[in-house]
Amino acid sequence: MATAVIIAAVVGGGVLLLMRRLFPRRKAVKLLQYPTDTMRGKTVIVTGANSGIGKALAGELLKLRARVIMACRDLRSAEDVAQDLKSRAGPEQGEVVIKHLDLASLRSVRNFCEEINKEEPKIDVLVNNAGIYQCPYTKTEDGFEMQFGVNHLGHFLLTHLLLDLLKASSPSRIVVVSSKLYKYGHINFDDLNSEGNYNKAFCYSQSKLANLLFTLELAHQLEGTAVTVNALTPGMVRTRLGRHVRIPLLAKPLFHLASLVFLKSPLEGAQTPLYLACSPEVEGVSGKCFANCEEEELMAKATDKQAAKKLWDISRRMVGLADSEGFRKAGPLSGCPSLKAPKSQIFGCKEEEAVESVAAAGLPLCGHLQGPLIEGLGGAIGTGVNVLCALASSCNVALPVFGAP
Repeated sequence: MATAVIIAAVVGGGVLLLMRRLFPRRKAVKLLQYPTDTMRGKTVIVTGANSGIGKALAGELLKLRARVIMACRDLRSAEDVAQDLKSRAGPEQGEVVIKHLDLASLRSVRNFCEEINKEEPKIDVLVNNAGIYQCPYTKTEDGFEMQFGVNHLGHFLLTHLLLDLLKASSPSRIVVVSSKLYKYGHINFDDLNSEGNYNKAFCYSQSKLANLLFTLELAHQLEGTAVTVNALTPGMVRTRLGRHVRIPLLAKPLFHLASLVFLKSPLEGAQTPLYLACSPEVEGVSGKCFANCEEEELMAKATDKQAAKKLWDISRRMVGLADSEGFRKAGPLSGCPSLKAPKSQIFGCKEEEAVESVAAAGLPLCGHLQGPLIEGLGGAIGTGVNVLCALASSCNVALPVFGAP
């Protein structure tokens, strides 16, 4: 027993010392105050709204009379949270809508966006908040490393598929939740899926850097529209995000105590996304990153326009987005007697790297088409292999050419 107490004291003391060195005693966060009808008539989508920052943000928006769409993977949890938020919001409140969204599944993302585009007349704010932190090595339904797939690619596709509605609803806003831990990562373009080596801390940092580069390039793409996009780093917040981090059993009580002293509450962590969603001070501001409701200066790697564009193009291919500029008149495919060009010219890559898929389009397959097929837009895409979708049953058709990775 005495040994256990000594070990607990040593481990706990180490935890407290580490917390003090990493996170100086935080200043009290001033909670934002807006008129109660600030978001009346506005529709806001918040991903991961059933816990942590997302839950706190949804609650504040509800108090401001917004129509809040909680986009969550766990519907049962979301329903319980929605009831709790409504009970706390007071008599004059907005509306809560619960929708299923699993960012680890591109199929789920597409289904969610299809429902939103069909049912919602407008979207005023999209908050890309959900995330996963330092999980064991796993892959998404589509074959992506989980942290990169959920934190970046899932939100990447979600945003793209809702852009037309956001533009039609302008002025509108996109808010991207990143992390200060982006500083410890870089974009490993040679192995985005971390198949060669998996470091869970690096992969989280990489995904959060990807959020910032996505914000940078998206702001550039949206120039001339009335849709803005800004990122934020909320700081260290007491949420379930760190549930995959292993803490010695004896140190858990002390770690919890330290978190109360050094970490923000979810409500405090929600202040910057609330500011970016509501404040007139950021009307027309785009392509920036904020911390504690103030613009934050980023490291050079987070403002690298060339890297942002490269990641943008690769991400589009990985999630299977067609590009109108990627369509060109192509010659017949492998196996057709009237083939006019080498397969490498048609696919934009080496022949052995080319994978043909028509299953996702749900259209007839050309009788001359040869080569392996994959179901939907999964499987091989997760490994960065090119995909060519044949969009008609004849040989001489316009085909989307995604280019080499």
